[in-house]
Amino acid sequence: MGHIAEPKGVDFLIKSPPLTDKEREELSEHIKKRKIELKRKSESKRKSKSKEKPKA
Repeated sequence: MGHIAEPKGVDFLIKSPPLTDKEREELSEHIKKRKIELKRKSESKRKSKSKEKPKA
């Protein structure tokens, strides 16, 4: 396997400006809400699968 070089004039390094306190707080709240949503989804899937009757 060889080394792949960056094309001329293209820089793949990304430097984002630091987040403000407000942005950091908003992002944190969004992540918390999303984790709760995903947890509820996975729990409801598990419940519906366990309620299914196996076919004999």
